Amino acid sequence: MSNAHAELIRTFYQAFQRGDAEAMSACYHPKVRFSDPAFRDLRGAEAGDMWRMLCSRAQDFSLTFSDVHADQTRGSAQWQARYTFTQTGRSVLNRIHAEFVFRDGLIIEHRDHFDLWRWARQALGAKGWLVGALPAGRRAIAAQARRSLEAWRQSRK
Repeated sequence: MSNAHAELIRTFYQAFQRGDAEAMSACYHPKVRFSDPAFRDLRGAEAGDMWRMLCSRAQDFSLTFSDVHADQTRGSAQWQARYTFTQTGRSVLNRIHAEFVFRDGLIIEHRDHFDLWRWARQALGAKGWLVGALPAGRRAIAAQARRSLEAWRQSRK
């Protein structure tokens, strides 16, 4: 099973490299839970919709991934994304450690870990230096990410 789970992780990131959010979402269990420092506690269809939104907005996007490991229940990978943050036009290189839990041959939990302060400094410039350093600023970034996702989801109805 570990080879199948490692292959599932590779399939997920290869789809991401192509900007294929549908193929990415197909790797998720219907009851998936996703979390990262910006998009906290997404469940089910929200997680797939986050990838749909991000892929649809991606500019100058490239992704690499490595160190894929998986066993019967858990997996991990390293990945990095380069892109232009559309709200500011600033260039971002985000380095992420991903952790996965599997159920029924699909990803049931996906947690991405990255330095939000580093991301904020790149994406937001001087404002990000302060915002990303403070707990209230990190909460504000997450709240804005949630609002953005909700607005995107509403526009698709």
